Amino acid sequence: MNVIYIHTHDSGRYIGPYGYQNMTPNIDRLGRDSLLFRQCYCAGPTCSPSRAALLTGRWPHCNGMLGLAQRGFALSDYGTHVVSVFNKHGYETVLSGIQHEAVNAREIGYQVIFNQPERDDMYIDNPETYDKASVNEVGNYLKRRDPDVPFFISLGLISCHRNFPESRVTEDYVAPPPQLYDCPQTRKDMAGYLTSAQIADECVGALVDLLKKNGLYENTILLFTTDHGIAFPWMKCNLYDSGIGVACMLREPGGKMNGKVSDALISQIDIFPTILELCGIDAPTWMQGKSLVPILRGTQTEVNEEIFAEVTYHASYEPMRCVRTSRYKFIRRFDHHDGIVPSNIDNGSCKQFLLDAGLLKKRTQKDLLFDLYLDPMERENLVRDEAYQEIYQMMRHKLETWMAETDDPLLGTNGRLEAPAGAKVNKLECLHAEIPDYE
Repeated sequence: MNVIYIHTHDSGRYIGPYGYQNMTPNIDRLGRDSLLFRQCYCAGPTCSPSRAALLTGRWPHCNGMLGLAQRGFALSDYGTHVVSVFNKHGYETVLSGIQHEAVNAREIGYQVIFNQPERDDMYIDNPETYDKASVNEVGNYLKRRDPDVPFFISLGLISCHRNFPESRVTEDYVAPPPQLYDCPQTRKDMAGYLTSAQIADECVGALVDLLKKNGLYENTILLFTTDHGIAFPWMKCNLYDSGIGVACMLREPGGKMNGKVSDALISQIDIFPTILELCGIDAPTWMQGKSLVPILRGTQTEVNEEIFAEVTYHASYEPMRCVRTSRYKFIRRFDHHDGIVPSNIDNGSCKQFLLDAGLLKKRTQKDLLFDLYLDPMERENLVRDEAYQEIYQMMRHKLETWMAETDDPLLGTNGRLEAPAGAKVNKLECLHAEIPDYE
């Protein structure tokens, strides 16, 4: 069985299959031909930790990717990347487009690499041209590949990373994210995101057409997902559901659950143990995720009682951990700093609007507890609510047990986990990640 992993940047669930109708028709069609997971969460809502967790099946603090690869962080062992597993089982491994697990993609172990960015900071002058070239390279590969050799292809789309293209969407008629104030600045940013999502959608449609044209659609597992929430305040780089909630669609040719929806609580670390099982490959012992095959076979509706997620470094140091069950979310902040970390919010007109409105005067809280059934927007902190003290203690215990059992290096550091030598980490007071003012 062949495998294609299609990944966008910074998309969360702001695409058609999750309710944004008439914006991404090709992704919609793929979603309706796959098992669509409504409750999938990344393991770390920043680019490299999220992808590294997905592709190793290990939590970021276990695989070593505590920050961004282009800023000096790396996997502890690139032999734990799923590419090494496919290489050992006779697959040809192909990367077309972006990746975020290493500065040099060859370090990961791909046998064939196309269309790599010239710079390592994820800035690409023309994202649309770049993404469509990445799809074309996949098409060229499919024409000349050895038909007797199965493949694993990673198609990395730079959409919907910021540096949005010129908007195709009328700004006055878009719905801003519900966490943000409805104003021209927010609508402008959202129109740029939606345009970028449309470009990603065109690329997904072109890829599916290529697979069908080459007779490969019915013997290729297709995974579509993203790394974390959209690059807006309170989303990317945050442990709210708006930061860790991601799109996830898995199409198994002939799969019993294709065309259906699952509300199972899953983490992205569960995905590759699942795909390996579908390919008849035993998951390596290092993988910490659980196979979702029982859900794909319709024999179970859940495999997890809870999932976890984490942030340590992004542009700046902002250590947080969380545990989420179907109903409750508990977040703990570990640093001494109790203010907003502005460099961990991507630049944009909606960020500037919030800065002008006094964002930096806000203070953060160390512990946060939410009842997601009654408060899905995570606005009411229940830590001091007497009615929730038993839940608070239970969720704290779950988080602390997980951190201990997984040897989280944040434990015992008094909130300070040092970055590797030479890593680029912005000072907490930096307004923007692009300011070269490092600790």
